[in-house]
Amino acid sequence: MEKFNKIQSNAIPLPMVNVDTDMIIPKQFLKTIKRTGLGKSLFYELRYDEEENEISSFVLNQDQYKDSKILITGKNFGCGSSREHAPWSIADYGIKCIIASSYADIFYNNCFKNGILPIVLKDDQIDELLEATENSLNFTVDLESQNISYIDNNKKYEISFDIDEAKKSCLLEGLDDIDLTLSKVSNISEFENKQKSLNPWLYSQKLK
Repeated sequence: MEKFNKIQSNAIPLPMVNVDTDMIIPKQFLKTIKRTGLGKSLFYELRYDEEENEISSFVLNQDQYKDSKILITGKNFGCGSSREHAPWSIADYGIKCIIASSYADIFYNNCFKNGILPIVLKDDQIDELLEATENSLNFTVDLESQNISYIDNNKKYEISFDIDEAKKSCLLEGLDDIDLTLSKVSNISEFENKQKSLNPWLYSQKLK
């Protein structure tokens, strides 16, 4: 998994609440087990009409947001079914950071497993950032210092955020669950060897 430290980008404003996983990636795209190729179908029913033409009014179809790495949205983001394809599609599109006032628990944890930083802020802070996006401002998200900053009218604004230390460490080091387990291989081997010494009967007989 790619390490996450600091990103600089303009931000996609999506002032919606209760955005569920079916809205993020509809069920017809769940047949694949690959994490790639889903970005083009992110927010599919909002991005395209019935003939699969882009809907120009939707934010992801506007030129200034097509390379954005930050998404700012409303409360309860990622609710609904617990499909991991939702963070897969977000990551494949290129979004590295989501900022919202709350998330569905499973979606929130799945983000960390896929290299996405989900930041939780207060509603008034979300409103402040959404307003700032209207000026096509560049934002900096610094995970190490747990800080979001932007400049408006030559004045710098900063907002700090909280994050679980273990999850922060995994993002900074680029570790998913498998990587984290592999980093403990020596400890696992040490435990197994000790157990064999203390309880050799567990390893000397076959189960019938």
